[in-house]
Amino acid sequence: MVSAGDGSSPLAVAVEDARADVDRIIAAATEADGTAPLSSDILRARSAGTSGLEEVIARVDGEVAGYAAVLNFRDGFPAIGEAVVDPAHRNVGMGGSLVSWILSTGGADARVWAHGDLPSARSVANRLGLVVLRELLQLRRPLDGDIPEPVVPDGVVIRTYTDADRAELLRVNNAAFSWHPEQGGWDDRQIDERAAEPWFDPEGIFLAVEADRPEHVLGFHWTKMHLEHPGLGEVYVVAVDPEARGRSLGGILTTIGMRYLRDRGADTVMLYVEADNERAVRTYDRVGFRRFYADVAYGRPAI
Repeated sequence: MVSAGDGSSPLAVAVEDARADVDRIIAAATEADGTAPLSSDILRARSAGTSGLEEVIARVDGEVAGYAAVLNFRDGFPAIGEAVVDPAHRNVGMGGSLVSWILSTGGADARVWAHGDLPSARSVANRLGLVVLRELLQLRRPLDGDIPEPVVPDGVVIRTYTDADRAELLRVNNAAFSWHPEQGGWDDRQIDERAAEPWFDPEGIFLAVEADRPEHVLGFHWTKMHLEHPGLGEVYVVAVDPEARGRSLGGILTTIGMRYLRDRGADTVMLYVEADNERAVRTYDRVGFRRFYADVAYGRPAI
């Protein structure tokens, strides 16, 4: 067992009757820090009971005061972990204990996400000798200015998604993101989970298809409206089949989706991009996106 800090019991496997308590500390931490402590991937896995998710809780005087989770996405990629401590029980070493549990449980190459890369997260990382292994930027831009009219190339048609397109969407997604631990390797489960979300809108998934083969998807833009933040839309996923690159389809699909989000009432649009994807960062900068904050993944340094 790992000690969870002064006055607390050892970390224990999270049980179903602690779910409301974990939700409570997530809400408290979000309000105190100005950013959610857990990703949608972890939250979705908690809700769905996804295999590959391991969880622990920490208690102080019998009260749930901390939570951590480790999620394995697929073979060949590092496990990810995330932790949250109730603001009322911070600064007693619990955060370090939860992160240590993540590293022990997730394996030598496990990564611990720090959403917003807050000073407290950097402090824990420094104490444990961790280094930044990945940085995910959130970029935003207002939708109050002109959004260019997309020019669709000859031989390409833009249409919206139907469930008959599922296999093609998965094919393009997995080809475009074969290198990506979270976005790659999707199957029907990932589509079903998102289709069950209250924000799911098939009319907001735009497909570029061959004019003479409308069933053959060249690329897609999946948009998202953040219902909990009125006025905020997201470039959720943009994927282009590697065999269809060089036709500006990514930019065209992005523009079409942004116009759709604006028409749905969004006044701001956001997206996530890897900080080391310099080409994509420059592209988004040219169309008005600016850095809003960063999520940082910490891990053990390479030996």
